[in-house]
Amino acid sequence: MKRPVAAALVSGLTAAVLTSAVAASATVETIKYPPFSAYSMNREAEIALARSAAPDQISGRATVKILGISGYVVAAEGDNGFVCIVMRGWGAPTYTVPTRDLVYDAAVRAPICYDQVAARTVLPYQELRTKLAIEGKTPDQIAGGVQAAYAKAELPKMELAFAYMFSADMNLGPGVGHFHPHMMVFAPYYNNAMLGGNLHDSMLPRNTDDEGTPFAVIVIPVDRGLAVKSKVPAN
Repeated sequence: MKRPVAAALVSGLTAAVLTSAVAASATVETIKYPPFSAYSMNREAEIALARSAAPDQISGRATVKILGISGYVVAAEGDNGFVCIVMRGWGAPTYTVPTRDLVYDAAVRAPICYDQVAARTVLPYQELRTKLAIEGKTPDQIAGGVQAAYAKAELPKMELAFAYMFSADMNLGPGVGHFHPHMMVFAPYYNNAMLGGNLHDSMLPRNTDDEGTPFAVIVIPVDRGLAVKSKVPAN
């Protein structure tokens, strides 16, 4: 009698595992991107929001790119080497699993202004993420595409670089929303322990994204009084 009971238990467990796997797969397959229109913005509003990423003396002379149907396109040429854009949820970290599903959140608006080095290195990485998302790729596929492109040197090698995220109008997604104005430091292969292990909910410098990888990011919050409001030109 023991053998049939054991066989029945194994069969039942196998069926349960398979049912769970199929359900998980179905859940993944049912997650869809909102229509592109949900991610798009009025041209002038997007330019103004992008410029709010940094103080006027920087963003006022920066190149601004806005989102088009195939990716980011230049809307205003600058002369100081900085480039400002409004990242969407597609800019979510490549390897930081808890935040990767932000790609499906069409409400995310993350104005950022890259310095000269980041414009040359980090911006192409973000533009590739955007292209893959517009094509409908999942977070795993985006991560795989980025990893493959970096390994084949189709993306520039990451270097120490900086970006401003000072906008008072940023929306970084559920649970974060209008976060503190902050500096982004792109520090390849850094991890939080190298900064002293600062807590992620503190206002101390900390590694927030993709630690230990070429795309590691350190966030340094600054005084809230430095936040910059978006200024949409009057018609």
